[in-house]
Amino acid sequence: MPRLSFGSWVEDAVDWLQSNLTWIFDFIKTVLGGMYDGVNAVLGGGEPLLMAGIFAVIAFWLRGVIPAVATFVGFALIDSLALWDEAMATLSLVVVAAVITIVIAVPTGIWAARNSRVSSALRPVLDVMQTMPAFVYLIPGVMFFGVGVTPGVIATIVFAMPPGVRMTELGIRQVDSELVEAAEAFGTSPKHTLTRVQLPLALPTIMAGINQVIMLALSMVVIGGMAGAGGLGEKVYAAITQLQVGLAAESGIAVVILAMYLDRMTGALNERVSPLGRRAAAKVAAGARRLKFTHYKPGTAVAMTGVVVLALVAGGLNIAGSSDAKGSQADASDVGQGQKINMGYIPWDEGIASTFLWKEILEQRGYETGITQLDAGPLYSGVARGDIDFQTDSWLPTTHKDYWDKYSDQLDDMGAWYGPTSLELTVPSYVKGIDSLEDLKGQGKKFDGKIIGIESSAGMMGTLNKKVLKEYGLEGEYKVVSSSTSSMLAELNASIKKKEPVVVTLWSPHWAYGKHDLKKLKDPKGAWGKGEEVHTVAHKGFAKKAPAVAKWLKDFKLSEEQLTSLENEIQNAGQGKEQDGVRAWLKKNDGLVDKLAPVPGGAGGSQQGKDAGKTVNMGYFPWDEAIASTYLWQNMLEDRGYRTTVKQLDPGPLYTGLAQGQLDVQFDSWLPTTHKDYWDRYKDNLTDLGSWYGPTSLELSVPSYVKGIDSLEDLKGQGKKFKGKIIGIESSAGMMGTLNKKVLKEYGLEGEYKVVSSSTSSMLAELNRSIKKKEPVVVTLWSPHWAYGKHDLKKLEDPKGAWGEGEQIHTVAKKDFAKDFPELTGWLKDFKLSEAQLASLEVELQKGGAGKEKESARRWMNANPDVVAKLAPVS
Repeated sequence: MPRLSFGSWVEDAVDWLQSNLTWIFDFIKTVLGGMYDGVNAVLGGGEPLLMAGIFAVIAFWLRGVIPAVATFVGFALIDSLALWDEAMATLSLVVVAAVITIVIAVPTGIWAARNSRVSSALRPVLDVMQTMPAFVYLIPGVMFFGVGVTPGVIATIVFAMPPGVRMTELGIRQVDSELVEAAEAFGTSPKHTLTRVQLPLALPTIMAGINQVIMLALSMVVIGGMAGAGGLGEKVYAAITQLQVGLAAESGIAVVILAMYLDRMTGALNERVSPLGRRAAAKVAAGARRLKFTHYKPGTAVAMTGVVVLALVAGGLNIAGSSDAKGSQADASDVGQGQKINMGYIPWDEGIASTFLWKEILEQRGYETGITQLDAGPLYSGVARGDIDFQTDSWLPTTHKDYWDKYSDQLDDMGAWYGPTSLELTVPSYVKGIDSLEDLKGQGKKFDGKIIGIESSAGMMGTLNKKVLKEYGLEGEYKVVSSSTSSMLAELNASIKKKEPVVVTLWSPHWAYGKHDLKKLKDPKGAWGKGEEVHTVAHKGFAKKAPAVAKWLKDFKLSEEQLTSLENEIQNAGQGKEQDGVRAWLKKNDGLVDKLAPVPGGAGGSQQGKDAGKTVNMGYFPWDEAIASTYLWQNMLEDRGYRTTVKQLDPGPLYTGLAQGQLDVQFDSWLPTTHKDYWDRYKDNLTDLGSWYGPTSLELSVPSYVKGIDSLEDLKGQGKKFKGKIIGIESSAGMMGTLNKKVLKEYGLEGEYKVVSSSTSSMLAELNRSIKKKEPVVVTLWSPHWAYGKHDLKKLEDPKGAWGEGEQIHTVAKKDFAKDFPELTGWLKDFKLSEAQLASLEVELQKGGAGKEKESARRWMNANPDVVAKLAPVS
């Protein structure tokens, strides 16, 4: 039989869908994510015990006193296990998935019951949906929707759909045909026959189907934890992969409590909504002779009142708690300002350690964080899609080569933070005579012919099977047992306790070398290859989303001693307390947070200056570089303990204010030309603290897509391309006179081009409009200007020097400034910004908009965390 490439066809179809229907998947993701967030905000937003009370009232209404008490105890137990948030997240997933499934399944079942052709067509589809391994549904979910809630919900809907459809169809088909015929004989329309005869009688069967939908949804939502769906599923998955028996038991109990509650409540709901169910319940209550109160169920109005009262109390407490949280957060660093950063990790020790380390650091820096544990495949996929911002455990260039090759176009390598690593086979030290990989040959019986490995997807497993065993002639004698890292460590631990020989896959660094007395088997043939580096990998665009964090990650480094001690601290803290272990480790490494994540207000940023408390009065006129430099220094001076005032003035009043001592300093004196008149008039009462930027330049500029125009000489004969126009600024500006009187004449452009006088803002608007349409345009510009940071532009060369020489931008202060502010004088004399720095600062201010210049400058400082220490150093 020829090989049927069914799998490759499916992959081609998936690739096509990903390339052409992304907008549909994004829409579905937004809708489902919004539904989940809304439900989770309701279920997870209240005080746990009050929410448990609400669930108990619902149980009281549906089943009676004893189930209500059991419900409250069960949910209180979940809260005492510190799993409330996870349980509510899981319940939210179940509710969203079940509601969508029921809305689709019940009408589909009705359609199948009333149309045999539809029923025949649906049956094989439902068979596939119901019998396909549940894990398979996660693969397209992750590929189309990324990791998170949506793939879990989608997979759950598909998996839970069949019983809802089948039971609805079955219930309607089982309604006595004579009753249906009687209804039709009395002239009942098909619509009313369905709603008044078939559905009421089929309701018990339909409710049983809904019950199965909900239970299957719960089972699938737990599996969805593998795709980052969160909730109890993530806890169970973490317990499995890390072999945490305690966490598995606690999470399992929470799942059982949810399952029992949902099963009993949906089963009892039939008694409330079905006439047959109400009749059966009434008979049971009437026949009860003892403990009649246990059969009492409050009316709907009474139960609803109880739920509403508890909900209002829970909501009120939640609002109060939110206010308190906001108040306490105001004292924290404002660097992240609550920005959400999502991290993912593979359950390898260095991944866990570094991820929870950064979780703690980022939260100390004012960020909100999310953490998801995933296998390597979904993790790289999630980072590539942007669902996860970064992960810190990429072993390159070998172990994760396949993932990097597949997703490298969508990823940014933030650099290595640890290395070189090493891969090895390891045995306990009591195993004598086995010191090298060569010594393993002929010793297979001693180890039961097994090498205990880790996850089969790990790159080192491929290297072991394809290269190491072959290089040392171990094929056939040894079988590599794929398991998980936690299972491998459990086998190692069990063997050591029994003093049994065992050979396992390990790597350095690893805490196991600190816990056990182990031997790394030498690799004289170099089959394992060279050591790797552990890299941090982020999605494309992360540096733009969180520039400060991106810079910290690029500079992130840990030594082997630091990493090993961190891993051991986390091991000592125990399961579920990784962040507590990180905090304990950071206490022993005082100052490390400021070193790893330096910010204004962090290391070197919160120190008070020698003249702290003095007031510095600054002025500026509304030129972009003046606004940028002034608000930059306002932030830096306040970080150093100075007080500041800022005033906007025209150049004349500004220079006059400085000369009279009413202002202390300004940062935008263009010398020796532009502001020559002001300098000549007031120089006896001013102090020049030196230039911080230069040389400046005047120029004509075109977008980079305009080919063949690189110099002012190239403009000649190309007037039609630009419609004979050069877009200028205010006619009173000095550069406009130079352009009209000198530049056009020097390059023979008179008559061919007309200089359009407008305003700076109009010129920039025309530039922006032309770039959006990819149209040729030539405009007057100057350096520095934020437009060079925002757009890809070419400065037209001026080989004849028609524009003249560039100027320097100086800081100019009042005459006695050095006497009044000796420390600040030293800082300002050394003040320098590069063109790239100034352009990026101006762009940040443009993004922030008018009135938010100070906040925008602060954001730029956060993205350049060492700027305060460099520009305003305090010994």
